[in-house]
Amino acid sequence: MNNGCICCTVRGDLIRILGNLVKRKDRLDAVLIETTGLADPAPVAQTFFVDDEVRNAFRIDAIVTLVDAKHVWQHIETSSECQEQIAFADVTLINKTDLVDEAALAKLEAKIRSMNSVAKIHRTQNAAIALDCIFNIRAFDLDNALAFAPDFLKPEMPFEWAGVYELEAGIYDILFQPGPDPEMNIVALCLGKFDDTVYESAKKTAVRLFSTETVSRASGTQFRSGVKLQKLEFGASGAQFQFQAGLTGQYVFFTQHPPDEFKMAFTRSGRAIPTAREETFAANHTHDQSVSSVGIIEKCPVDGKKFNAWLGDLLRKKGADIYRMKGIVNVKDQPNRFVFQGVHMLFDGKLDRPWKNAGEAGNQFVFIGKNLDRQELEKGFRSCLA
Repeated sequence: MNNGCICCTVRGDLIRILGNLVKRKDRLDAVLIETTGLADPAPVAQTFFVDDEVRNAFRIDAIVTLVDAKHVWQHIETSSECQEQIAFADVTLINKTDLVDEAALAKLEAKIRSMNSVAKIHRTQNAAIALDCIFNIRAFDLDNALAFAPDFLKPEMPFEWAGVYELEAGIYDILFQPGPDPEMNIVALCLGKFDDTVYESAKKTAVRLFSTETVSRASGTQFRSGVKLQKLEFGASGAQFQFQAGLTGQYVFFTQHPPDEFKMAFTRSGRAIPTAREETFAANHTHDQSVSSVGIIEKCPVDGKKFNAWLGDLLRKKGADIYRMKGIVNVKDQPNRFVFQGVHMLFDGKLDRPWKNAGEAGNQFVFIGKNLDRQELEKGFRSCLA
């Protein structure tokens, strides 16, 4: 295999080198670009967007990041370069796995996935990895990634827990002990009679409601089920609220944080009411401003002009914080898919193949960066729906 190994940090130098390689492209299988230490990967990736000759002759196959399992914690919380490398990665190799225990590896994997939900993770020793895991895998190609893992852009939920309760009509008490936040968002919906279809429909309703304006509730107040996002405000010593069940039946509560964080108790006349069903979800929010990823899936088509305007405004205002983005868009009255990739403010999009059928058509995309606000992104995107 003839690989060109290039180490450079200036985009102009990279364009010049790749331009020279174009002349003997027929003799190359691949070009491997290796950056130094904690180098910013953005200029290298951007090169394949800004130069026409490079873009026409080469494609990015995958961005591979090597993570030192033993020493990365010295940098991962404070170094923007470290965070950016993890955020940009299509493949992450957690190396030196022999120097830490399983608990430390699990903690590191969870941290990486919270920063970049779409990267493939491999554990290695001495960076040993089969070449077919990192070469010619087309990981930078969203369409290929979806072919191998159709739900890899499945969005994290804006809530961490859902609990279904069988309730009689009446008033119930919900008690909270002090927890990690002074408030928590919650959606309560009446299911009537439970089945999977009704529950999944309620889940979609809750996702939508979590991107709407909240109704603040002070401790001691009462609320009921309905299409409102409630913000429960906790005092220093905890809080107590009353919930009114208007009808006998099953109700589902979607909470921003796990109830255990606040030792939540659902009671009536001092008697604890157990859940009939519970489900936990991967958190999409953090208690800090670290690097994270936000994935969005929506079947409804978008208005092309509104989507272009929203995305352009988003990149102007937040482009510096958006390290990577990629997606497939369902544009109204357009028989072909619109696919895009982006690195910071640079955006590359085009019409792709036709949708195979009506069931395939839909929007799937992901943003990876820092200071990402899921509710703001979802609200902006939904304003583009046709």
